[in-house]
Amino acid sequence: MEKSIVNTLGGVTLMAGGPVTGRDVVLARKRAPILVAADGGADRALACGIMPDAVIGDFDSLSAGGRARIGADRLHAIAEQETTDFDKALRSIRAGFVIGLGCLGGRLDHSLAVLNTLVRSAQACVLLGGPDVVFAAPPGRRLALKMAVGARLSLFPMGQIGGQSQGLKWPIDGLSLAPDAQIGTSNRVVAREVVLRFDQPGMIVILPRRYLDTALATLAH
Repeated sequence: MEKSIVNTLGGVTLMAGGPVTGRDVVLARKRAPILVAADGGADRALACGIMPDAVIGDFDSLSAGGRARIGADRLHAIAEQETTDFDKALRSIRAGFVIGLGCLGGRLDHSLAVLNTLVRSAQACVLLGGPDVVFAAPPGRRLALKMAVGARLSLFPMGQIGGQSQGLKWPIDGLSLAPDAQIGTSNRVVAREVVLRFDQPGMIVILPRRYLDTALATLAH
């Protein structure tokens, strides 16, 4: 296992280089005050008036001015080019949970790369951006989500995955979900608690943004 750079029992806000709103920064840092930036995400943090506690990446997008303001003691270079800066940062964090900002709503290839990292990582991480919160479901675990009847719940498999569900308008029991076959987007909640379980890693769960705390609590158990 790669040596961690940031260690905490609490939460970490991880800021990438995509679009970030002040509202999202406030929401995330109330829950996860430690802020780590993935490379050029540090410039976004500085623009929000926040000094990152650590910056991790290959530093091909961090500005020279940002690097000078932050100082060498907060900069942690990982030079390899085989993974993204989000990957480098997430695998260098050991935390109770991570809230990812600047990961959604920008370039599609960047967002897809983030999702690829998300389903391969053992670190609990919830992405917050636009109308959504997004997380990867740990395989084999019972996930219980307290939600309002009628709320949107989407499932997108990054591989071939089976599972069980309770509380959804369209149950997934007995289905073989896959990115090039049947998927599970735009489902609806029909009970006050939704219970999910998946037999393989790789399931992306997408909820309305008001369920940020629900997602965090579910992954913490």
